[in-house]
Amino acid sequence: MRFFDPHIHMTSRTTDDLEAMSKAGVRAIIEPAFWLGQPRTSVGSFIDYWSSLVGWERFRAAQFGVAHYCAMGLNSKEANDEGLAREVLAELPRFAFKEGVVAIGEIGYDEITKAEEKAYQWQLEFAVQHDMVVMVHSPHRDKKNGIRRSIAVAKECGLSMEKLVVDHNNEETVQDVLDAGAWAAFTIYPHTKMGSERMVEIVRQYGPRRIIVDSSADWGVSDPLSVPKTARLMLERGIDPAAVELTTWQNALDAYGQSGQIDMEALLKTPVVDQRQLYHQNSVLRGQAPRVEETVPND
Repeated sequence: MRFFDPHIHMTSRTTDDLEAMSKAGVRAIIEPAFWLGQPRTSVGSFIDYWSSLVGWERFRAAQFGVAHYCAMGLNSKEANDEGLAREVLAELPRFAFKEGVVAIGEIGYDEITKAEEKAYQWQLEFAVQHDMVVMVHSPHRDKKNGIRRSIAVAKECGLSMEKLVVDHNNEETVQDVLDAGAWAAFTIYPHTKMGSERMVEIVRQYGPRRIIVDSSADWGVSDPLSVPKTARLMLERGIDPAAVELTTWQNALDAYGQSGQIDMEALLKTPVVDQRQLYHQNSVLRGQAPRVEETVPND
């Protein structure tokens, strides 16, 4: 099976993770802009980070046969520094239209403050103006009300619900998101958020329509193989293989494919890997023999 992990923070992961993901069948990923663990203090640090998402990280993933896309935005946590937020949002248009950018995200609420809502509204309006998909980060506390507010504000800003992906859902929030007509994404994150066994039961109860499985693997305790592992458990627990494919591959393609940035046919081909390639004179290798593969026709 092929898998699409549409929410993973590869800047925090190693090339070993990419190699393992590729072997496990992860063919494509989306890396949304997010908080790096400590507050950034200048707009330049955002510019350098966003540059890495459309540059080095895209190259690095390709060196292991993984198609890398990203989402651009000011995350909710750092939106609370209002002065810096204004500077960051002014720079966002420089990056939002670059190759491989499939959405504005991840944006939304953390503590559900006025500053967060101001930044959220600005980015929603930007997405509406340019007909872009939006990836929403739902808050870790007061999640149900946070998601309801996220949906309400998105509607107020005129965003089509088919362009809205709400992530970090749980059993208490999924119905609200599905009823709104948005995409309900679930972060399979060890010990918190959502586990694989709970995910199986959600798919069993609600079916696969507009439900997306992702890992959100980052600098914390997390698992970049969450998507294939959850797919395997779904199959073991008797979930229809067609439903497994929808929740771990096709739904993410349908949601983010609205960006026009994803070459669907290319993803169905076996990727060509040539680790002799360099990016700004840098390689993913450190003296190891490069992996070089010939072009392979459609599987």
